[in-house]
Amino acid sequence: MNTLQQIRLIWKPSVFLLCLIPAVLVVTDAFELTGRLGANPIEEIQDRFGNWALRFILITLAITPLRRLSDWNWLSRYRRMIGLFAFFYALMHFLAWLILDQGLLLSAILEDIVKRPFISIGFLAVLLLLALALTSFTAIRRRMGRNWQKLHNSVYLAAILGVSHYWWQVKKDITEPLIYATILAVLLAARLGWRYRRHRAKKNPA
Repeated sequence: MNTLQQIRLIWKPSVFLLCLIPAVLVVTDAFELTGRLGANPIEEIQDRFGNWALRFILITLAITPLRRLSDWNWLSRYRRMIGLFAFFYALMHFLAWLILDQGLLLSAILEDIVKRPFISIGFLAVLLLLALALTSFTAIRRRMGRNWQKLHNSVYLAAILGVSHYWWQVKKDITEPLIYATILAVLLAARLGWRYRRHRAKKNPA
């Protein structure tokens, strides 16, 4: 079995199952099979899905820097899967708020948006991730050409919106959103640094 076959038949399914564990734990904890959701289960479900959405976005953004620093080119084969899981968990976070918290009541939804505008920021992040998920397939990428990369660069905007949504939501302890913001800042700085060096190399070829 060659390396490509191992990735397709062993490692990709393994990574898929690993990424699915947080969602499975929410379900099993809801039935108190592996733990409990605490005194406020709806809030706990929303928080878990939201946190994992941010984590998977940051993991997705970290793949290219890690690949460049380590020459582990095989990492890029998992980027789309992890990016789709970021959208999945963001969608679950949104649906938990929409269905479990607001009960699909339009009046309650509008009132929550007015009182807590950070929800609008989170919704924009979900919409961006939806656009990225729908255009993540190879056939669509070929059709879009250069526009595909321009669209998928907006994953950084989705990450900024997601971190801002979390930061704004937290009232007192900003430790965790600060960690996410710091990681995102490092990843953005790395990307901007590489783009600057590439631009200088094109402008002043050796």
